[in-house]
Amino acid sequence: MKTILVTGGAGYIGSHTVLQLLEQDYSVVVLDNLCNASPESLRRVEGLTGKSVTFVQGDIRDTAVLDDIFSEHSIFAVIHFAGLKAVGESVAKPLSYYENNVYGTLTLCKVMQKHGVKNIVFSSSATVYGDPASLPLSEHMSTGHPTNPYGMSKLMVEHMLSDLYSSDNEWNIVLLRYFNPVGAHKSGQIGEDPNGIPNNLMPYISQVATGKLQQLSVFGDDYDTKDGTGVRDYIHVVDLANGHLKALDRLSLNMGLDKYNLGTGQGYSVLEMIAAFEKGSGKTVSYKIAPRRSGDVAACYADPTKAAKELNWHAEKGLEDMCADTWNWQSQNPMGYPKD
Repeated sequence: MKTILVTGGAGYIGSHTVLQLLEQDYSVVVLDNLCNASPESLRRVEGLTGKSVTFVQGDIRDTAVLDDIFSEHSIFAVIHFAGLKAVGESVAKPLSYYENNVYGTLTLCKVMQKHGVKNIVFSSSATVYGDPASLPLSEHMSTGHPTNPYGMSKLMVEHMLSDLYSSDNEWNIVLLRYFNPVGAHKSGQIGEDPNGIPNNLMPYISQVATGKLQQLSVFGDDYDTKDGTGVRDYIHVVDLANGHLKALDRLSLNMGLDKYNLGTGQGYSVLEMIAAFEKGSGKTVSYKIAPRRSGDVAACYADPTKAAKELNWHAEKGLEDMCADTWNWQSQNPMGYPKD
């Protein structure tokens, strides 16, 4: 049984990935500082799978914590989610993003190297492409001009991992550039539970639908898109989690370094998402038009061909599933996870 270290494993995407790892009989160690996550997510994962998770509360910037984990467990690979992830916040607090996302990954890789663990799946982002010159986005397109510090921090880590592989070809590295994760596990037991006001569209919509929040702000209605609102490629979190297991399979083949888009290839506008959610939930979502946010682009959606060909992965869940599963989670957990 292979043991996987999942950094940020108590978070939204992390918890769904941990669940699938357990279902596939991996042993899992989770490291999370709980700055934007709840240990309740892992308790629920254990309840859903009937299997246990080794949980360590700690920070990827803490060398001593990492040393202890790699000394106590025979880690095969790391799935690296841990990091800050809000575009708007990154514009306001860039140093926090470089410290957590870049320095944190640097610290992790140094400890991995020390312990001879050279397999890593990195949670990157479509933001590394910057403002797209053309769509859909494919992996051969240029990067280097992210529109916000969050995207730049992801790109800096991609470059760091690429340089690491160039210096030592024993590393096996998969960079997963995801688009916009939404949805929840079909049980409604685990889902997205952001601290404070959500930064992402779907949890904001669902919290307005439950009455937790009063109104959704739609940031900009004058983009060059079908209805003036931003267009994104939304991917169900269960499909996204499955992509990480497919990436682990590729690591096992010692294929070196590669990068993959994880998206559906379909773009939906903010207003289309609101309408789809209203249809799926039977609730009305009140919204207002607000000024554009700094760092946002008009449209962004994937060409997922490479992942289909090389990882044997493709998104299976459509917009109806995304909305239904989001509402199932939010209606069962209107206030999110219980606070410890």
